[in-house]
Amino acid sequence: MTAIDRFLQRWRIAKAIRHIAPGARVLDIGSYDGPLFRALGDRLGSGLGVDPTLKADRDLGRIQLKAGGFPEAVPAGCEPFDVITMLAVLEHFPEDAYAGLSANCAKFLKPKGKVVITVPSALVDHILVVLQWCRLIDGMSLEEHHGYDNQRTQTVFSPHFRLIHRQRFQLGLNNLFVFEKV
Repeated sequence: MTAIDRFLQRWRIAKAIRHIAPGARVLDIGSYDGPLFRALGDRLGSGLGVDPTLKADRDLGRIQLKAGGFPEAVPAGCEPFDVITMLAVLEHFPEDAYAGLSANCAKFLKPKGKVVITVPSALVDHILVVLQWCRLIDGMSLEEHHGYDNQRTQTVFSPHFRLIHRQRFQLGLNNLFVFEKV
């Protein structure tokens, strides 16, 4: 990751952690190597990160990182979570996965649990291609972007969740959505 990649990642994380209560049990979908958990530090109760780019599972004490996608990589019989995060991840899901995503998130959350999502504007795909061409960013998994329209996010999650917070940031090019399980 370049310095710009890390800067943008830290900015997304800073927006998300405001919606994670101290002591929370967190499932981070698209966790990479755990930067959200490191940012939470002692505020984190426990965490499970799942990411298909991980080469192997890692046990870091109260944090487990699992190689694989969601929901397949979540261990059977796993206790429910207080919060599920998807930071710059939703736009990587294939189109046919959106139908079951809300139900799968609801399945792994406690009552009144939250889903915290950051998703870029579709315009960002074009900007990222230019930044990658200029070698200013690594552009992790850009080939998976498919022009996701962030306006769909509320519809994707509405069957099992209600929107409690929405905010644009990064000059309006990124969006934060916070949903609560109904």
